[in-house]
Amino acid sequence: MRTGVSVNYFWSIVLVIAGSYGALVIFLYFSQSRLLYLPNLPSRDIVATPDMVGLGYEPVKIVSDDGVTLDGWFVPVRQMRGVLLFFHGNAGNISHRLDSLKVFYDLGLATFIFDYRGYGRSTGAPSEQGTYRDATAVWRYLTEDRRIAAKDIVLFGRSLGAAIAVQLATKHTPKALIIESAFTSVPDLAAEVYPFIPARRLSRFRYDTETLLQFVSCPVLIVHSRDDEIIPFAHGRRLYAVAHEPKQLLEIRGGHNDGFLVSRQDYMAGLDTFMKVHLEQ
Repeated sequence: MRTGVSVNYFWSIVLVIAGSYGALVIFLYFSQSRLLYLPNLPSRDIVATPDMVGLGYEPVKIVSDDGVTLDGWFVPVRQMRGVLLFFHGNAGNISHRLDSLKVFYDLGLATFIFDYRGYGRSTGAPSEQGTYRDATAVWRYLTEDRRIAAKDIVLFGRSLGAAIAVQLATKHTPKALIIESAFTSVPDLAAEVYPFIPARRLSRFRYDTETLLQFVSCPVLIVHSRDDEIIPFAHGRRLYAVAHEPKQLLEIRGGHNDGFLVSRQDYMAGLDTFMKVHLEQ
């Protein structure tokens, strides 16, 4: 009798664990968009503007080919070395990137930064193909509406933005491409974050930076911190390995979100050296 009770208890535990595991897998599968896109973290509100850090700027509205309105800023600089097109990460909005705008201004780069659909004051809802559409719309705005030559544009992408910048660089040829704290692909990163589930098979997003980077022909600078607690340094190494020459790898210190500030001196020196070689030819 006791043996029968023990067996039933064992299988009850197994069923509970299996059910919990299945529920977790289903939750993660259908929650991927909410886990990847974080426009409300810390807030979707525009909480600051470039003039708060002493930078002049021009508010810009761009309409993508599917009718989504994108909100952005053009931050000019007096002695311009080039125009940097800024693709930010998956959380927050353009008002949370003032430190970066100041860095690029100090490096002599005019910057255009914008929010993806569903972020900040941009309309619509984010999706992988939607972010690629947004990138195309912004490129068209810079090259057609503002008449900025492709040879004067530097694409810059941080974290998720790196994947979007790389995809754009496969369609057009900018002067250079800078990717910072980038992952090789969403399935790769998901498999590392969730090793207990078949994350690669379940992933509904690709953002395959590693594959796309092999089709980029402009000079590439890859920036990554060995201390990055979200996207391991190994991702940066793999991206550097597949990128075509001319290419550089800039190792910095600090976390995923503050490495460029923790390593500000080395970071700026590395970007400046890269631009002297590839922007001022």
